[in-house]
Amino acid sequence: MYIIENANLLKDKQLKTCSLLISNNRIEKIDSHFKHYRLIKMNADPYIMAPTYVLFNSNIPQIETFQELKKCLREDFLLKGCTTLFTYVNVSYENELSIKISALKTALLSSPIDYLIGVRIPVHLITQSFIRKCKKEKVPAIFVDLQSHDELEQIPWGWIKEAMFPFNSPLIPLISSVHKKEVKNVLSKWKGITKRENIPALYEEIEENSPLAVSVLNKIGVYPQKASLMCGTEVSYNLYSKINESQNVDDMNLFLYHSDRLVVTVHKGEVLRAGGEVIFKPGNGEHVRVRIPSYFSLSI
Repeated sequence: MYIIENANLLKDKQLKTCSLLISNNRIEKIDSHFKHYRLIKMNADPYIMAPTYVLFNSNIPQIETFQELKKCLREDFLLKGCTTLFTYVNVSYENELSIKISALKTALLSSPIDYLIGVRIPVHLITQSFIRKCKKEKVPAIFVDLQSHDELEQIPWGWIKEAMFPFNSPLIPLISSVHKKEVKNVLSKWKGITKRENIPALYEEIEENSPLAVSVLNKIGVYPQKASLMCGTEVSYNLYSKINESQNVDDMNLFLYHSDRLVVTVHKGEVLRAGGEVIFKPGNGEHVRVRIPSYFSLSI
């Protein structure tokens, strides 16, 4: 056990000075101070402490060599304070699901950071049978490649909703081959149908290589397991040198505009980045298994 004291913890766009009691690489307790504990203490006062990020990157499955993977994970994830990647496998036929997920898990065995694996499918694969297979595999998210709004009317949504329960992996829209002028209409149709049918879904595409919002993380079932610092969660955080206007800063601002101030990244209690040095630990990452999407109640 040890204590991180005088931490300027960033939460809900506000900084709160507190101390964290750490045990077995998890946050045991958060309080204003722990004066009566005789433990090793780390003074975090010179820094802003923020949760590490979860980033979405669809190109990971196309990387073929370890050196390419190492370069990608170092530059696009570790140097940006991300310790969990979110990606998907392309599935065209129902019987490919398990095979492709297993293949990507094998390819990511050398990853130093944790990873989530969703699936990308054409609309015609939104069937009761396929949804049940996704539920059995505990797939955290199903990306649906939308071509037009007409095809959405052909889906037996009532049966799909029944097949999804109780795991309820959210459906996430992907607009890859639609003309730009039609994107808005397709997404509008998607939102209208999924809301009307009460289908677990996101209404917009997920932005590549950008931190996922808490609402999205909760939908796919990894919040507060990931990207949060609260009692019971893993000790994964970024330390940024203090910023003059820090009272108004948030996670996204830190990521976009203050990456030069990121000095330390810790993943489950282990330092992965110190200054400009990345400590690449192959195999240190784990496949994140989601229990139940949207389990945690949010008030946002």
